[in-house]
Amino acid sequence: MLQRIQTVWIFLAILGAIFLFFTGQDFSLFGTIPFMSIACVVLVLLGLLSIFSYKNRKRQLLLNLISIMINALLLGLLAYWLLNLSGGIDFPEKGIEPFFPFLSVICLFIANIFIRKDDRLVKSVDRLR
Repeated sequence: MLQRIQTVWIFLAILGAIFLFFTGQDFSLFGTIPFMSIACVVLVLLGLLSIFSYKNRKRQLLLNLISIMINALLLGLLAYWLLNLSGGIDFPEKGIEPFFPFLSVICLFIANIFIRKDDRLVKSVDRLR
């Protein structure tokens, strides 16, 4: 059932990862390793796998939690990177890269709330049989 509300929230988290992929190209913390690009591709793949594993809600919750951890790591690395750039932390000068992982974390938390709600609904219907 792809028409559930948590699919919309997971899709918004995927969009956050895609936007981070395009805006975070100047991120260089580990030298020449394209860490940001690799992390964004992993986040998109985890999100798509989570959307299409709608029949297995436990797997969907696990994939979302892994995505939340990766986004939290990216948020911390981006904050560290922004603080080490010269010129202060003025966002018009430096960009909006930390906003996208933050948005993704919020969307994934909301998706997990709705997944748990569906799980409780299915368990309550099974009790009535």
